[in-house]
Amino acid sequence: MKNMRTLSLTDARRMAVSAQRLAEPLGLPTTDRMMDIARAIRCFQLDPISTVARSHRLVAWSRLGNFDADDFDRLIYAERMLFEYWAHAASIVLTEDFPLHQPMMRGYATGNDRFSQRVQEWVTVNEPLRQFILQELERNGPMLSREFEADGQHPAEWVSTGWTSGRNVSRMLDYLWITGRISVVGRVGMQKKWDLFERAFPQFTDFAPWDDEAVTNTAVQHAIRALGVARPADIRYHFIRNRYGDLGASLQRLMARGIVELIAIERNGRLLPGTWVAMTESLERLDELRNGAFTPRTTMLSPFDNLICDRKRTKALFDFDFTIEIYVPKEKRQFGYYVLPILMGERLVGRVDSQYDRRNRTYVVQRIYREPEIAVTQEDARSLQTVLESLARFLGAESIVLSAEATSGAWPLSI
Repeated sequence: MKNMRTLSLTDARRMAVSAQRLAEPLGLPTTDRMMDIARAIRCFQLDPISTVARSHRLVAWSRLGNFDADDFDRLIYAERMLFEYWAHAASIVLTEDFPLHQPMMRGYATGNDRFSQRVQEWVTVNEPLRQFILQELERNGPMLSREFEADGQHPAEWVSTGWTSGRNVSRMLDYLWITGRISVVGRVGMQKKWDLFERAFPQFTDFAPWDDEAVTNTAVQHAIRALGVARPADIRYHFIRNRYGDLGASLQRLMARGIVELIAIERNGRLLPGTWVAMTESLERLDELRNGAFTPRTTMLSPFDNLICDRKRTKALFDFDFTIEIYVPKEKRQFGYYVLPILMGERLVGRVDSQYDRRNRTYVVQRIYREPEIAVTQEDARSLQTVLESLARFLGAESIVLSAEATSGAWPLSI
């Protein structure tokens, strides 16, 4: 085995940011570029909260700038180059990755654990509802969730402690979606439009089942490429979360073939704890990152952005504590309801508490924070101001409003 490479913390952060396509000129936001970014990051997490914009669109904006959301939707719902499925959460994923998601479709809730048995019992009792939904789609073609009129078809209520309690039609649609019987083929606002699985995918889709080793090896490589540098726990939590089979054996195979390497990450003369790995192909470009290929730029990130969605990794690698405070009582929030972290180069330097007032077409910035160890320069403030203006244009805002708190803090803005 060759000697283990030791990376500086700056090296590791730059590899992570570059892997996420957050350190390069924006370029033209074409559909080809959208697909290029999708192949780099592998999934766009979906979330219903749109305080600023839907999360998957913010993730794309951070990498593309002011792109046409209709072009993005066309790739998902018309051309079907992408589709909605479960990755590390409900996400938009690549159709070419279908074989990596197929094991979940085949294996969901088929085990002997308590949850699986509960789902199996519920589906059995609600078999009339399952048949009803499939028959309606067969008869009518694509249908919105609200269009299923199923009175009397669902004798057993799904009971949970969360928001799905008692929502039988929604729960059955989700079950049929996860098990690969139906697919989301469009949206009207937040409402999903469903169709039968066999009508939803293009001919180029690879439906042939892959063996477990091929699935795991491929998914592990996608995850490491997207993360830049990673520990086994980071891989397990990313992309197809907790679905990597024998991850340890896969890493050993990939290292034996020279595809993946063990690395060490040094910070202030000490090594970061844990076992870290990176793709050999990425490490071979490290000198380029050190000598001009890394193009630092400023952007803001969705709270669910792939770079920061793993809070433990974000703390370990970027020394950035980030918690979504949506469910925290207002008086107990430290930063705000919907906060966008600020990325400058390879550093997470602050956060923006903001919202888009759609009625008045105004992007409202309540507070801008900086991290305690960050000194903000006039140049930093100007670059953030440019990003705020860019996001406002993307949202369709006609104006930006800065609160007194936003302008009196550490970021001297002049919008």
